[in-house]
Amino acid sequence: MSAGATWALIGGCALITAVIKGAGPLALGGRELPSWFSSIVSLMAPALFAALVVTQVLANGRDLAVGADTAGVACAGVAAWRGASVITVVTVAAVTAAAVRAVT
Repeated sequence: MSAGATWALIGGCALITAVIKGAGPLALGGRELPSWFSSIVSLMAPALFAALVVTQVLANGRDLAVGADTAGVACAGVAAWRGASVITVVTVAAVTAAAVRAVT
């Protein structure tokens, strides 16, 4: 892909993103969302974040793979579930991934 095509793609994505972001307020016109819809929208961000984390942790190019980063995220998830602070969760992930990489 040439540099011009790359910049055209970036510009097109930026334009489409701006149009999508502007479509919501334009369509609603200041009205409140229904409560059932607001509850769904509030759950979309964590679901999207979880999907991004899973694909980054389990993807190795075009293949699925379990490695040191998978172990680190799993241990960090357990630490977060047990109520650890963010610093502790990140440290657990880094130490676990480093230990698995050192062993393998």
